[in-house]
Amino acid sequence: MGHLELVIADRAGRSVAARQFHQGALRVLRPHYLDGSGQVCYVVVNPGGAYLGADLYVIDVEVAAGAKLLLTTQSATKVYRTPGSFAEQRMRLRLGERAQLELAPDQLIAYREASYRQNTHITMHPTSSLVMSEVITPGWSPDGAAFRYEELRLRTEITIGSAGRGRLLALDNLLIRPPQHDVTGLGFMEGFSHLGSLIVVDGRVDQELADELHALTDGHDACTGVSLTSSVDGISGLVLRSLSNSTEELKRLLGACTALLRQRWHGTAPLDLRKY
Repeated sequence: MGHLELVIADRAGRSVAARQFHQGALRVLRPHYLDGSGQVCYVVVNPGGAYLGADLYVIDVEVAAGAKLLLTTQSATKVYRTPGSFAEQRMRLRLGERAQLELAPDQLIAYREASYRQNTHITMHPTSSLVMSEVITPGWSPDGAAFRYEELRLRTEITIGSAGRGRLLALDNLLIRPPQHDVTGLGFMEGFSHLGSLIVVDGRVDQELADELHALTDGHDACTGVSLTSSVDGISGLVLRSLSNSTEELKRLLGACTALLRQRWHGTAPLDLRKY
């Protein structure tokens, strides 16, 4: 179990923690400033090492007006066997006026007989910016077979406006439930074992950007598609989904996409988030 709250505010062009609270098996490491943009980087740590059955982790993050946050994890999120009940993570993100959030956790690994639910609710100001990436991979099983986990449910809801009165921009509901008698592959994943996702919400998102991001996927050993959302209050979004058989391949692909966005929108160089 764990509960984490973090409020990031702008102080004369430098983003700092205005509030920080943790309880149970969630922590953040000391802040880092990885470039000269004033963006603060926080690393979420789970001292327990993994998610187990009936575990509930709650993460509440606010990026106030003008603040910039890069939120990542110390290592992969591992979901072990969950007999009797699923493990769950609930995340609420709030972005104020001109706020910027990059959410870049390490991969989610679901092991044999694991069941996991992830609910993410994001409320954004029309002038704010969101970039979030994720990689899902099956974990090791004793017999060497893939897709031994039971079920993964990942739901992301993005609204534009104030909490409780915002307009829905996107609702992404991902369900992965491996066939019980066919562990050679998931049908709708076309024989691939790993799934990568990139969600971008910003007033500068358009078809040209979607095409440019898709062009970046050439040369990667992955099958990728990009879709645009509708526009709400002048802000639009896109979702990139990529299938592969390699965590590192997906990390390279998503890293190339986020590097392009950092350079184009903020004039900052790509970041190396390697932690080992």
